[in-house]
Amino acid sequence: MSGRDKLGAYGAWAAVCFFWGTTYLAIRVGLESLQPMLFAGLRFLIAGGVLFFVMSRQRNARLPFGREWFDLGVVGLALLGVGNGAVVWAEQWVPSGMAALLVATSPFWAAALEHLQGDGERVGVRGLLGMAVGFGGLALLVGPQLFGVELDGKYLLGVIVIQVGCFFWQAGSAYAKRRPSGVSPLMGSAVQMLFAGVVLTLVGTIAGEWGGMRLSARGLGALLYLVVFGSIIAYSAYMYAIQKLPLSLVSTYSYVNPLVALVLGWLVLNERLGWREGLSASVILLGVALVKTSPKELARLIARLRRVKSGEGGAGAFRSA
Repeated sequence: MSGRDKLGAYGAWAAVCFFWGTTYLAIRVGLESLQPMLFAGLRFLIAGGVLFFVMSRQRNARLPFGREWFDLGVVGLALLGVGNGAVVWAEQWVPSGMAALLVATSPFWAAALEHLQGDGERVGVRGLLGMAVGFGGLALLVGPQLFGVELDGKYLLGVIVIQVGCFFWQAGSAYAKRRPSGVSPLMGSAVQMLFAGVVLTLVGTIAGEWGGMRLSARGLGALLYLVVFGSIIAYSAYMYAIQKLPLSLVSTYSYVNPLVALVLGWLVLNERLGWREGLSASVILLGVALVKTSPKELARLIARLRRVKSGEGGAGAFRSA
């Protein structure tokens, strides 16, 4: 890889680290005037529609056919519909930085699902230790709200809903791994976003959210930001980085996103960022690091790198708020 390509690849990785970290703040700002399900649904309808239009005009990008439509729909609904929809809904009460930290626990759900599958990887001692450390950080983050004077049922509900979303994200990722699509990754992503957008918009319509929608410059700006930077640009940058850099390096964006979200939430929205939040972030990210660097996970990453090098592998899963 030439020096120019290497610079571009690292630039793309940095863009993923930053833009996907900012999406939590954009969601929080958008919820000031937009209703959660319609907000999420319109984002994916617009982003998916634009991406689908662009990809359909490419000569080498075919449309899905047969069972591929169903599989892409299942993945889109699990990852974007439930996974991302849960984050948007929960951020009505959970600060943006806290939401990013809660989403950082996703590797623990991935490890648990692998353990439950008959032919999945078994979680080693280091992985179990990482899960224990990570959930300890989660307890430190939520504990005072449970047992102190700051008791808030909606905050706790938001925490639970985000964890449900994390579970569905990982379950959808496992489904996608077992039923890979033959279409290009960008076309597949466009179809997934369209499926999620339609369902989320329908849910918001049934819930009567149109009556609560208030158009504002901040809300429309947040929606446009998520469509352009959170979905189209960041995803394209991720795809480029994953082709040029080792997967183990690119995946470290999951460590950076919560830090970006915490700092932006503190700077822009005056969200609390004290010693407890800082300590919780450190403990959760330490647990994630232990899980993602366990011997089983490292062996899997090495195998994937070898497949990519030999031309057999593809890009990883799309992960954004």
